[in-house]
Amino acid sequence: MTTSAFNDPTAQRLERIARGAEPDIVGRRLADVLHDSRWETCDVALIAGGKSNLTYRVASDAGEVVLRRPPLGHVLPTAHDMAREYRVQTALAGTAVPVPRTLWFESADGVLEAPFYVMERVVGHVCRNSLPDGYAESPEERASIATALVDTLALLHTVDPAAVGLEDFGRPAGFMERQLRRWTEQWEHSKTSDSSTVTGLRSALEAARPAQRHAAIVHGDYRLDNTVLHPTRPGEILAVLDWEMSTLGDPLADLGTLLAYWSAQDDPEILVAARMMPPLTAAPGFPSRDEVVARYAAQTGFDVSDVAWYQAFSYFKLAVICQGIAARAAGGAMLGSGFDDAQHMVDPLARAGLYLL
Repeated sequence: MTTSAFNDPTAQRLERIARGAEPDIVGRRLADVLHDSRWETCDVALIAGGKSNLTYRVASDAGEVVLRRPPLGHVLPTAHDMAREYRVQTALAGTAVPVPRTLWFESADGVLEAPFYVMERVVGHVCRNSLPDGYAESPEERASIATALVDTLALLHTVDPAAVGLEDFGRPAGFMERQLRRWTEQWEHSKTSDSSTVTGLRSALEAARPAQRHAAIVHGDYRLDNTVLHPTRPGEILAVLDWEMSTLGDPLADLGTLLAYWSAQDDPEILVAARMMPPLTAAPGFPSRDEVVARYAAQTGFDVSDVAWYQAFSYFKLAVICQGIAARAAGGAMLGSGFDDAQHMVDPLARAGLYLL
């Protein structure tokens, strides 16, 4: 940047947006709102980003916090809603559902020129590809992780939304009908060619769509790697993360998502081909999907007889998401690695959904 650019407000604004969370700006703001001048000198490091909201670790002599903001560049008006994430986590703080403590929210009119919020940093294990060396080595410990994961979901779904001020957080009635319509529209907008497998799954889902029996606070993307496990006690979840898709809706949508990401040792090839991540839960000790469903039903008292439909819907949604990632990557809108295989996952995911139906 040239010397003259430092005097150009537009150039300064673009520089801030390009950085996402510039340390000087973030530090001064945190010193003000957290009432501790030690935040003025801080380090900011991106710890997650690319396909979703951006997550930064902010460290100073005052401690460490996490800052969340939308992706850089243009986003849909209803996407990446920071106020929504902040609200649901703040509301759940007084319940048995483990969430990071929220500290500050700022709108797009604030210092980053994008909405963001700050929360405590929860230290533990986020397990996506594997368990850490020496952690949960016994089948019993791995079973305790699964139990905690299912029980935490049951805790969320049995929270009374009105009791925590979330009675207007969404429209539960007709939730899955709207979801099916929404993701069908997403498919139409992002497809680069027709797929009889995807359209066949969509038609099968519509034909077999069950009546909604329950309503609850829904996470929207509930799976193992969206939780923080206790660093030394595997059967304890310290926090549930990534609430950007949360709303009021059909709780079995969350259960379907969990099952779609689950892997088992005896999975048929059609489900193996649809795996979105390494089969961590296929390790000895992790329960089968049927056992996961039985545990959830026992903890909630919900009727889960149509759970296969919800898992099939989750495969449909994941297929559409993969198609969207592939389309944006082909157009040059997504940088970095990890996008090349998205297109190749679309049909295997749809075939898995048809298999379940």
